Parts: sequence; C-alpha cells; structure tokens
Amino acid sequence: MSQANNLLRLDTRTSKRSTMLLEQSIAKPRRDKVSLNAFAFLFAEIIRYSQNRVLGIQDLEAKLNELGKRVGVRVFELFMWREKTVHRETRVLPTLMFINTVVWRALFDKQADSLGRSTDNEDEYMITDNEPNILKYISAPKEMSSFSPGAFLAGIVEAIAEGCQCPARVTSHLVPAEGMPLKTVILLKFNKEVMEREKRLDAGK
Repeated sequence: MSQANNLLRLDTRTSKRSTMLLEQSIAKPRRDKVSLNAFAFLFAEIIRYSQNRVLGIQDLEAKLNELGKRVGVRVFELFMWREKTVHRETRVLPTLMFINTVVWRALFDKQADSLGRSTDNEDEYMITDNEPNILKYISAPKEMSSFSPGAFLAGIVEAIAEGCQCPARVTSHLVPAEGMPLKTVILLKFNKEVMEREKRLDAGK
C-alpha cells in the first residue's frame, strides 16, 4: 500500500511539472537554452530517422528541407507574437536582414557571417554561415560527400521568407574553406513576382 501511495505521489508531482510547463507564456522568451550537445544529438537522430525513409541523397535533403519549413513557420509565428515592436517585413532586403541577424541570433546565438547578392543574377542572394552550430557534430561518409545537412536550415529560411511575403526557392550548399570545413551557403532565388514588385516599389519612391 505504501508503494502504491509513493507511485501516486510521484505521478502527481510529474503532472504538476508538466502543467507548469504548458502554462508558461510564449509571449516571453525563455532565458534557459538547450545545450549544443543535446541539440546536435537531436539533429543527428532526425537525419538518421529521415535517412531510413528515403531512397537517396536528394530525397534526404528534401525531407530535411520539409522539416526545416515546419520549424520556420513556427519560429516566424513566435517572433510575430513575441516581438510587438517588430513589423512584418515585405521587402527583399529588410527580410534578408531580419533572417541574417534576428532569426540567426535567436536560433544559433549569433548572426550569420555574411549576406550577399549574386553578381550574375539579381534575384539571387546568399546567407553564409562559416560554422553552423547544428552541423558541428554531423559527419557524412565518403559515399555521401555531396550531402548537405544544411537543407534543414534552407527549409527554415524558406518558410520565413514566405511568411514575409517574399517567396523564394532556397537551397543549401556546403562550401568547405581553409579552417572552415562546415562553411554553408544558403542560396535564395526569389520568385519572379517578388522581383517585379521590388522594381515597382523602387520606381514609386
């Protein structure tokens, strides 16, 4: 009987903790952070889980991209809810700056290393992270050397760009450099109607 009472009390305490977690306001950012090790382990498990359900590298990247989009939608909604002073960007450059700084700091505790525009195509922009935190403990075998786990990041960026009414095709490219083996470039190619809108708005200034 005493053992049953102990189990009952344990269940009650667990329920209270769960209730407190669910009652926390999403309007206020939490100060505690998930450790890099825990996040990296979770991301590695996501890749392993996805890899067992696809036929090749392209399918795996597409799966990670789709998962990233789900995260991106929720991140964007949370920002719009929490940051009352932040208005929804609808122009290309402010949207890119928002992603490059505010979003990157919130997700990875730093801003992206650079933001640039293609010299060949005016509708293409690049966000570069020289050492993405979530890729720190991810290593691909030689037969998967073309695999870019940053497809998950590309999905997050694509969802946020769409939320800012600047839809784009977003891809991730692993571009190793000396001392930066994980250097990743997120390439955004904005839809034609977005660029046409930009031109109209610039002409009306």
